[in-house]
Amino acid sequence: MISGSSGRPDGDGTEFTAEGLGPVLQEACATAGLDSRDAELLRLGSNAVYRLTSLPVVVRIARDPSVLAEMDRAVGAARWLETQDFPAMRVPASIAQPLVITNRVVTFWESVQEREEYATVSELADLLRRLHWLEEPESLGLPYFDPLAKLTASMEGLDGISDGDRTFLEERATRLAKDYDRLDFVLPFGMIHGDANIGNILRHRDGHAVLIDLDGVALAPREWDLVLTAMFYERYRWHTDAEYAEFVHRYGFDLMNWPGYETLADLRELMMVAWLGHQVTTSDSAAAEFARRVRSLRTGQGRDEWGPF
Repeated sequence: MISGSSGRPDGDGTEFTAEGLGPVLQEACATAGLDSRDAELLRLGSNAVYRLTSLPVVVRIARDPSVLAEMDRAVGAARWLETQDFPAMRVPASIAQPLVITNRVVTFWESVQEREEYATVSELADLLRRLHWLEEPESLGLPYFDPLAKLTASMEGLDGISDGDRTFLEERATRLAKDYDRLDFVLPFGMIHGDANIGNILRHRDGHAVLIDLDGVALAPREWDLVLTAMFYERYRWHTDAEYAEFVHRYGFDLMNWPGYETLADLRELMMVAWLGHQVTTSDSAAAEFARRVRSLRTGQGRDEWGPF
């Protein structure tokens, strides 16, 4: 999801800051029958994420009020995956959600563990293979993933970047859209996680790995769930040779041997750069990383200098 990250008031006058969201957290927890006292703010970005001290529950408050349907699907996917005994984030069974509190979309999730510990690339491959074997029920109402519409949306509102950079990114998007329309996918079409990467697989307190961040669950060619790990390895060197080889072995398919890999990777990469472009006015580190990435896209060099963001 692409959102701004400033603390400006929205239509209801509530600032997306720790102080501004305090009453939202309190009312949401009271509505759900939970105690919000001494809740810990873990992060403040596209979502404000709080950990409750009274129960192992995490509360997410979305910045963008338009994500209600998306979060409703995420909660529904979590509940269904639990019926399949699939290792993913769980939602408390007794809470009706999402809630809308003063124009903020609030969801509640069971805490994976008290500290953030990522699982391994091998475990990500295992979970994706297992996820891709599942046949989702129509009742989930999953949307078809439209990367070109998502890319178009990501190009809107890039007010903090230069006209030259904006024109370059838009022209690149136009070329990639034409290339994407010519792709011949080889993996089955079906349910995908939508943002499958090492940052969205955590170690549960009991030791097993779980997929988190179900916001992007959709229907699409399964290649979309493999492209980030391949890119992180091949373009940015964020994974080792051994890690990627084991990922391929465990999943059973090497996306980089597919002729459409470069186009898919270029498209996904441009989405990443555009998302970062929305952060440049509020973060010096984001602005520096955005400049580094655009320079790489222009020259074709320096991708191994990109930092995870």
